[in-house]
Amino acid sequence: MVVSCGAKILDNREIPQHPGYDRSISKTSGTPLILSSCSYFYTVKAAEKNLIVIVGPTAVGKTAVAVKVAEYFHTEILSADSRQFYRELTIGTAKPSKEELQQIKHHFIDSHSITEKYDAAQYARDARELLLRLFMELDQVVVCGGSGLYIKALLEGFDDIPDVPDEIRYQISQRYREQGITYLQQALRELDPEGMTRIDSQNPARLMRALEVVMGTGQPIASFQQGEKHMLPYRVIKIGLELEREELYQRIDERMDKMIEAGLFEEAKQLYHFRQHNALQTVGYQEIFDYLDGQYDYAEAIRLLKRNSRRYAKRQLTWFRRDAEINWFNPANIDGIIAFINQC
Repeated sequence: MVVSCGAKILDNREIPQHPGYDRSISKTSGTPLILSSCSYFYTVKAAEKNLIVIVGPTAVGKTAVAVKVAEYFHTEILSADSRQFYRELTIGTAKPSKEELQQIKHHFIDSHSITEKYDAAQYARDARELLLRLFMELDQVVVCGGSGLYIKALLEGFDDIPDVPDEIRYQISQRYREQGITYLQQALRELDPEGMTRIDSQNPARLMRALEVVMGTGQPIASFQQGEKHMLPYRVIKIGLELEREELYQRIDERMDKMIEAGLFEEAKQLYHFRQHNALQTVGYQEIFDYLDGQYDYAEAIRLLKRNSRRYAKRQLTWFRRDAEINWFNPANIDGIIAFINQC
């Protein structure tokens, strides 16, 4: 059994208000509170609190497992999916259903607009502040998502990187649309060769971010990444979900068919003018944008949607399997997952 846990105890931490979570959290427990200048302070035995982190590839069934775990522990869920934040992205992001949202309180679902800038660093700050509030009332909180960078930022902290002018971000996005991932790879190799060796060369979002930083600041992204971890003080229990490859790929294909039937192409058309946004430089939308540009026909767009989703799942698994603290389960083994959590 491998459980990541912090050592320090938090005392009298101020809890700011942030848009990523519901502010109507009850404050009726026995936890000491001091009201001062509209901010709440409290004392929490943080090391006795469990943060249950559920990760895995797309379509493996993370949401269903997270809902069942949260229901068992009478707690709430923080989404760690970098696209589910955005209200305008619904079909292509496989958000929890209305029934799941009614069954369990979720945070960071539809919390932002695609017109807002929101990155892993800001998410980490907001999510950490939300956890301080939730752990006033709860002994367990569930985090669920497949965005490895956002989960890493939450659990370990994230270095502040200077803002990049919008025109640079747009220029990179435009070149990517015109020339594909080859442009990103070649440009980063020229401007930040060391960074190119550290980044997943098949992940356009990561490549674009590294390019934005070096073009906007003149410094490689690694110069802003000090590598100092700021671990959470809670006990972190990491649960990974996995399936046999054939079953996972079948799920991916079937879910894509359902998304298309539900109106994925129509949703992408409505988002076309926001295609330069990082959240849309990803599987599920980029293929449709290229189809709308006339680069290939409808059948080819569907083939690429499924193929690229399978490739994305493979990259997710590669990322998560580097973490030796993740304990792997079949998503159908709910009893085993809950038993494991209870013995931690």
